[in-house]
Amino acid sequence: MMLLGRAVGSRLFPHAFIAFFGGLGAGKTTMTKGIAAALGIDGILSPTFTIVRRHEGTLALDHFDAYRIEDADELTAIGYDDYLAGDGVIVMEWCENVPDALPEKRLEIHIKGSGSDPREITFRSFGEEYDALLEEVLC
Repeated sequence: MMLLGRAVGSRLFPHAFIAFFGGLGAGKTTMTKGIAAALGIDGILSPTFTIVRRHEGTLALDHFDAYRIEDADELTAIGYDDYLAGDGVIVMEWCENVPDALPEKRLEIHIKGSGSDPREITFRSFGEEYDALLEEVLC
């Protein structure tokens, strides 16, 4: 998961949005650590109790956790639109909780499995820049 995260992270660009879907223990935060490492960032923790944490690196990384969010209005109330307008990268976990809050252009990463079970990872790209990113990562 770390290596795959690094591969994705090394190809990110300003305004990139990575949307994670998956249950507890699927590896969302581990993959986020890999993305962050590619951006020169360490110290990534699950932001479950803080909704968002900002990390500075070659690109700023705003790490959202929507586990406790019930709808897009809750994100709007904390200034979500300002994060979307920023020059950094957004990585959001638990996107299944806020599908209406996701931007039109994004990379979705769906992870099935947890613990010691094998993982099934599905990528969905929305936008040409994400198509190109996936082509580079998966080739």
